[in-house]
Order: sequence, then structure tokens, then C-alpha cells
Amino acid sequence: MSWWEEAVFYEVYVRSFADASGDGVGDLEGIRSRLPYLRSLGVDALWLTPFYPSPGADHGYDVADYMDVDPQFGTLADFDALVTDVHASGLRVIADVVPNHTSSRHPWFENALADPAHPDRARYVFRAGRGDGPPNNWPSNWGGPAWTKDAASGEWYLHLFAPEQPDLDWHTKQVRDDFDHILRFWLDRGIDGFRIDVAAALYKDASLRDEPEPFPESKFSTDWRRAVDQPEVHGVYRDWRRLVERYDGDRVLVGEVVFSDPTRMTPYLRDDELHMAFNFTLLFADWDAEQMRDAIDSSRAALADVAAPPTWVLENHDVTRLPTRYGARAARAAALLLLALPGPVFLYQGQELGLEEVDLPDDVREDPIFHRTQGERIGRDGCRVPLPWANGPPGFGFTTGEPWLPMPPAWSVKTVARQEDDDRSTLTLFRAALAQRPLGTFAWRESPPGTLVFSRGGLTCAVNVDGDPLALPGGVVLASEPVDRTLPPGAAAWLR
Repeated sequence: MSWWEEAVFYEVYVRSFADASGDGVGDLEGIRSRLPYLRSLGVDALWLTPFYPSPGADHGYDVADYMDVDPQFGTLADFDALVTDVHASGLRVIADVVPNHTSSRHPWFENALADPAHPDRARYVFRAGRGDGPPNNWPSNWGGPAWTKDAASGEWYLHLFAPEQPDLDWHTKQVRDDFDHILRFWLDRGIDGFRIDVAAALYKDASLRDEPEPFPESKFSTDWRRAVDQPEVHGVYRDWRRLVERYDGDRVLVGEVVFSDPTRMTPYLRDDELHMAFNFTLLFADWDAEQMRDAIDSSRAALADVAAPPTWVLENHDVTRLPTRYGARAARAAALLLLALPGPVFLYQGQELGLEEVDLPDDVREDPIFHRTQGERIGRDGCRVPLPWANGPPGFGFTTGEPWLPMPPAWSVKTVARQEDDDRSTLTLFRAALAQRPLGTFAWRESPPGTLVFSRGGLTCAVNVDGDPLALPGGVVLASEPVDRTLPPGAAAWLR
């Protein structure tokens, strides 16, 4: 079995994890200094969000140079030292790669704007408009049209996200060659793999046909956009799979393939394409036993005919924190559910501390979603507030300076230092669950309405979502809260 097939990945949102320089923004040296914490937590691998040079229009997902480190995060030497220390700690590390779009400040795009005849223009999707308007009706995922006019030439360029993130044209061979070179650069430095941002959207419908209106209300625009999920994208991942397999160490490709129907992920997970894809089916389930069981069953059934296992996630840097969505008790119970499921699990930094979403004042919000929608959509800043390591505000041990987003004073009781000394803390629960995580065959067991009970190897996971008190059929190995012979609603236990 490959190392990643049952691995627990820990997402490090680089600018919010640990700040060694004191400028209020996390950095690579900060991560390096906290590797003993991650090792003691019990995870298997780190996933680093973008650390490349970037103007920060989308906090690093607008890349201005794919083969360097942004000075606010450190240097290439710092990156190399981090990889060395990660491996010495017995962990792996994967990094975000952002192939759908660059920053508008990338030299390629600056060349494309400066001279329409420049070869770099072909790297992007520039098209003539229809009359005075854009080439078609495609909307941006973040509000407004997906096109911005280049006043100098009169043509329009495509951006499925912010105007500062122009989409690359993957029909251009140079773009494919560019990313072959970029992946090699980081693989040669020892990276264990990549998380591929917006993985289903690289190729756009070359005909640029309009999308049907009105545009549906949906968590995922990929559910209804005809312009993405094009057949050509699979050739990219077959090429990338061949590339990583030429390296030793079992390197891995994880795609952000975002569909509400998990069967649409399956083509990306054939045995010559991606190793894994993010599965958001469970993440978007309510705290409801029927919904959660359906999310688990549909995910497993969708991938039954491919070699890839389903992945499981309940938090990441784009969604509201779980204690805010489910409540603090249920979030602890959900942790035991998550870590008992078969296949890779992705944790988001601070999830192990039970951190809630932070309600920030509008004047400190930085997310472009908030600003492009004039506050109609609150954005993602509330789940990106830096981690509280120790002491109290303003820096909480995260920084000796002023953190880039304010940290709530109430987090004084949620710091790593406080929770390490508390046998009933969420951190203690996660450490125990990671140390005792069950392996083996998954099988549902009969249970009353409102509950979920399944076995894995020699352990049984029982979750009482909202049912009547559940009689426990075995000895309690671990529980989300103190229990005796019955499990109350909102609690979970592992039994032997």
C-alpha cells in the first residue's frame, strides 16, 4: 500500500500558521520551528498553501513566479531546509500548484498587455468582444463578469476568479511545457507531491459558447458550467502522472476536483491520472445522520471502479469552521467520525484546537470575494485567522508583532499551550484519535435512526447525531466527551 492511501494530511495555511520573523505574517521558518508539534500531533504529511512570489490579490493564489519563494515567507534556502527537516521528522510535504491562472503581475501577463504581438499573449485567453461587451456571458466565481477589457488592444481577457488572476490558455503548448518545467523544479527539490488548484477547469470550452441563464444557485460553479471539465484536461494529468512516477519516493498528485456529484470525479482518478481528488461530499453535509451516511456511501460507490480511495475533509481554508457550522460538541464528535473513515483524511490547521469562525470587522477583511461582492458574500477571512499558540492577544505566540488578521481575546483558552495541559481538550482528543486511528475493512452496522455505527478492523465507531441515547455495544476506547454505557446525541465513541 502506498504511504498516502491512509495518510492524514495537515493543511498549513502558510501566512497564518507561525511567524518567525515578527512581521505578523506566517513564514517557512515558522513552520519549521513547529514541526515537533505536527509530529506529536500524529499527522503523516503537510500540505502547504502557496508560498510563491505574489502581489497577494488572493493571498498567494495569484502567482507571479512559480519557481521562487515570496520574500515575506522566506527564501528557496528556507524551503530546502524545511523539506529536509520535514523528511527528518518522518513526515511528507506536498505543495499547492496553481495552473489555472497566474497573477496579472506575472511577467508573462505583463508582456501580453504591453504588446499584443508578444508570444506571451498566447499563454492567456484574449478574445474580441461582442459589440461593446465581453465575448460571452461567463460570470466570475467571485462576482461580475469573467472578462476584463484590455483598453490598449480592445480585446478582453478571461478570469474565472478576480481580474488580477488571468486564466491561462491550456490549448497553447507553451503553457503545458511551462508546467512540466515548474513541476520538475519542485520535484527536484524533494517535494512529495502537489495539490492542484482548480484542477477540473484548466481547459475551457474553445467555442466560448454562452452558459444557459439564469445561472443556478450552487455551492460549486463546476456543477453547471459547461465551459470547464473538458476532455482535454485528462491528457494533462496523464502527462503529470508519468512525470511524478519517474521520481522515487512515491510522489503524489491530489486534485481539487470540485463537483457535488462524486461520480464526476471518477474520470480524474483512473490509474494513469491523479492519485486522489478532494471529496467535498461529506464537508457540505449538514449535521444529519442520513445526509452523512449518504455522503459516505455515495463517495465510496463512485470510486469503486477506480484504484483511488475516497478522501475525507470537514474543514479547509475556503469554508466556515466546523464548530460554527455544527456546534462545538458536534464538531468533536465529527472528528471521531472523520478519522475512522477509510482512506486519506485532510485536516485544516486549527481544526485540532476546535477553533470557531471569527466574526471580523469589515474594515480588516482582505478576501477579494468580500470586496468584489460589496460585502454580499462575507468571504473566507474568518477561517484564516492565525493560530493561537500561547499566552494572549495580540500575537498569541503566533507572532511578536501584530497579526495580519486580528485574533479574538477569547482564544486565550484555546491556545496550544492551554490545551496541551488539559486531558479533555480538543487537541488531546485529536492526538488520541490520530494515535489510535483504526485501519481495516469498513462495514456499516445496524443502528437506530439518527445514529451512524460502522466497524473498521477491530474498532467500532458510533456517532449519535440526533437520535435517542444509544446503548454502547462494547468497551469505550475513545469518546468525544465522557460517556458511560450510553451515547447521548451530539457525541461519538470508538469501541472495542
